[in-house]
Amino acid sequence: MTHRVPTLFSFAGLPGSGKSTLSQALARRLRAPWLRIDTVEQGLRDLCGIRVEGEGYRLSYRIAADNLRLGLDVVADSCNPIALTRREWRDVATSAGAACVEVEVVCSDPEEHRRRVEGRQSTVPDLILPTWQQVVDRAYDAWDEPPIRIDTAGATVEESVAELLRALGRFSPSGP
Repeated sequence: MTHRVPTLFSFAGLPGSGKSTLSQALARRLRAPWLRIDTVEQGLRDLCGIRVEGEGYRLSYRIAADNLRLGLDVVADSCNPIALTRREWRDVATSAGAACVEVEVVCSDPEEHRRRVEGRQSTVPDLILPTWQQVVDRAYDAWDEPPIRIDTAGATVEESVAELLRALGRFSPSGP
């Protein structure tokens, strides 16, 4: 039996960019755990009655590390807008002896992006989705290292998934 290094696929992008759709498609294809920060954070609100700040990320880091140590790939879905959280996802992979692949999903057409944000329904019960203005105003740090970038503007879901898979076929994961 050959030893395969598990990979953490860390997705990032503004709400409405298509990152949940793409990350879920990848998780399904890989048969990998899908960690969706929206689900974790809303669960903390609902079950613990707390005002969530960084707890959803920190809890997800632990769950991801457990699965990576089992040898499973993990797909993490979060806005991941700041350099700190991106670095922490990389640290999770490194500490678990896994590779890390960062994927940023963008929608470069502002009108299409706005239509998506204003027209979508939450798939997480009780989650309040951000308004377009909140999306536009969100702080979003520049990347230290360029991620795989998928632009979903003007593309079908199938086209975006195919683009992601092509890009992943060319990636060289940063291992432990």
